[in-house]
Amino acid sequence: VLLLLSLLGLAAAGKLLVVPADGSHWLSMREVLDMLQQKGHEVVVVAPEVSLHIKPAKNFVMKMYSVPYTEEDLKKQFQAFFHFSFEQGSFLERFVKAYQGIKRITNFGVTGCGHLLQNKELIRYLEESKFDAILTDPVLLCGAILAKHLSLPAVYFLRGVPCGLDFVATQCPRPPSYVPRGFTQFTDHMTFLQRVKNLLLDIPNIFLCDFAFEPYSKLASEFLQQDVTVLDLLRQASVWLLRSDFVIEYPKPLMPNIIPIGGINCAHK
Repeated sequence: VLLLLSLLGLAAAGKLLVVPADGSHWLSMREVLDMLQQKGHEVVVVAPEVSLHIKPAKNFVMKMYSVPYTEEDLKKQFQAFFHFSFEQGSFLERFVKAYQGIKRITNFGVTGCGHLLQNKELIRYLEESKFDAILTDPVLLCGAILAKHLSLPAVYFLRGVPCGLDFVATQCPRPPSYVPRGFTQFTDHMTFLQRVKNLLLDIPNIFLCDFAFEPYSKLASEFLQQDVTVLDLLRQASVWLLRSDFVIEYPKPLMPNIIPIGGINCAHK
């Protein structure tokens, strides 16, 4: 009986492919990987050679691929992108700055993803490794493209997707008459005129999403040799681990495969 129980314990462990996003996204995910490794799972992390925080560690296997930019280039773009978050200004001013920042970050993400998908040796390794699932942050869609290519169950680990595409993909209600949009500084107690303004200010998000994610759609379609939309990539998720906390979020409906896990941005003490 003890032998059988020990075998069941081994059978519970799996092989996980991880395609992370850099910055605070990775710092949160890394804590989860530490716990998974302690439970006996084999973890393989795929990341670019140039990154701010994604570095080799003893608790996972690291597979790296080359990219045509330097760490200094990357650091400069991240600093410029996050700087606008702390600036004051009108909706239009903040929206334009967000647009410019997302454009620069998207260019880096798409460029790096393209080099990963063109790395035939690494792709062959991933195809032959027989992973059980993939854990990725869909703010960068390279992991989602690999999940579709490898036919793996996808677990999305995220704080959110720009323009609310995560709500669209999971068919969660998000009416602008009740849920304040980004940069509006409205609360969940809006007047009638604020609700109308909230609705109108949601329109530019349509163009922002097309601009920010369309390059990934093109990249996925070329690599997978079939027409693939961004929503196709997002909808394939088996589980969404939502890294948010209702203490600082507005109450909203969630689908059964969406699990709030709290904002794990810092190491526990």
